[in-house]
Amino acid sequence: MAFNSTTLPAPVHRTTTSTFDGEKPILVPTLTLADLGFEGRDVQEMLRAAEEADCADHALTIKEAIKKYKVAVFWAMFLSTSLIMEGYDVVMIGSFYGQSQFIAKFGKIGSDGVKAISGTAWGTFQTLSTAYACEVVPTCLRPFVTGYVCICWGAGIVLSSGVVRAVINIQGDLGWKLPFMIQWIWPIPLFIGAYFAPESPWNAVRRNNFVQAKKSLARLRNVDGTTERDLDNALAYMVHTTRLEEAETAGAGYMECFKGTNLRRTEINCVVWAAQILCGNAILGYAVVFLEKAGFGEKAAFNLNLITNCQYIVGGILCWFLMTRLGRATLYMGGMALMNVCLIATGILGFFNSNKASVAIGVLLIVQTLINMTTIGPVCYPIVAETPSGRLRAKTIVIGRIVYNITGIFSNSVTPRMISTTAWNWGAKGALFYAGTNLLCLIWCWFRLPETKDRTFGEIDLLFENRVPARKFKYTAVDQFADLHNSTAQGRGSHALDEKKDSVEYTEHA
Repeated sequence: MAFNSTTLPAPVHRTTTSTFDGEKPILVPTLTLADLGFEGRDVQEMLRAAEEADCADHALTIKEAIKKYKVAVFWAMFLSTSLIMEGYDVVMIGSFYGQSQFIAKFGKIGSDGVKAISGTAWGTFQTLSTAYACEVVPTCLRPFVTGYVCICWGAGIVLSSGVVRAVINIQGDLGWKLPFMIQWIWPIPLFIGAYFAPESPWNAVRRNNFVQAKKSLARLRNVDGTTERDLDNALAYMVHTTRLEEAETAGAGYMECFKGTNLRRTEINCVVWAAQILCGNAILGYAVVFLEKAGFGEKAAFNLNLITNCQYIVGGILCWFLMTRLGRATLYMGGMALMNVCLIATGILGFFNSNKASVAIGVLLIVQTLINMTTIGPVCYPIVAETPSGRLRAKTIVIGRIVYNITGIFSNSVTPRMISTTAWNWGAKGALFYAGTNLLCLIWCWFRLPETKDRTFGEIDLLFENRVPARKFKYTAVDQFADLHNSTAQGRGSHALDEKKDSVEYTEHA
């Protein structure tokens, strides 16, 4: 069977509430067949097709998913390379204002205005690439393509660090022009690729453009092994999930991100973004400062900094393997706890004024960088991509990025003052401040950060709509098609269902 815009339902807006009481089953906000806008037998077929797509998604192994969705993986990773530009610019722009060739040409000026303007573009890259990557691949591949976003960001930092180092001895204007020219390697191929990239089928469904959604589904999958039925089933599932979201959320504006269950989703997005800095990441860049204080030469310190930046890539790859086994929340909180221990140790060493203490501090900060880039850094991206409602995903990520930038402004203001001997002169003792913010974030994660590993978007929606506590997300059984199962069991065919069906139930696993 094929679906088109004449047989698909119109959006339904309704408000539902439910609670989670201990270990008692909780009720899903039931949408009757009439609510869904279908009629007769076609409704049952639509829901069965959606369920079939959901079962097929859960049954996919990573190897099978890569083979079947290699085109989708390519486009997700290709568009994520835009983050290389952000990572590159983060180092490059800052380096200009301390570069002798640049100062000789323009004098000493501040970089804040340039960074503020660049931040708009950087936020766009982060938001769109992350949302697109998580929507075009199956559930089991989401942590890989979203985590790759962080690897690209780190690759840009490594590249820019190498370029800045390479132009140190180049005399004249070419010393600052060359790094600037190299950044133009990325926009042209990215612009061309973005023009030809398939649209996210989820986005097409949200715009009620089902023909485009089906075309995108066909382009994103391997031709071999993909049938017309597969495409129809996938489209049916997207429509079913989107209509449930529309029933829960009246609109799709920014204000909806702060209403009902979406407020909780926005909170998670904002805190997870802010914790990227408050976990202690803000002080990690000062490893070279302490190593130079211990007697390391400038060149040796720079080379060590370059090696440290490579941990962004190495850590991201390690995270791929850990995330599929441990999940998002577990790995995120584990990274927080490990960094907290290292931060406390770093702060204590700050009370000792010796070369050995400075070396130990520098090494600890490097170790923390690897911990951060294996856990908190890359795990952030699947969390912020999976937790928002599909209709509000991009907007929720934008709000989170705004909070991240505000936190960054605060951090960039106070951290240099903590370290500088001419300001607050805390030195390594400043790590104790971030040990405190890290602990606050860790406590929040324990009570508020849900585990979304192996969950489809529809399941995540129902878990949030039923206000399931974060600690019980992992152990709650979800049936998105309870109405269909109940109707089949009752033998009532196309009649609308009047009673509610338990489709989210807490089950304890040993």
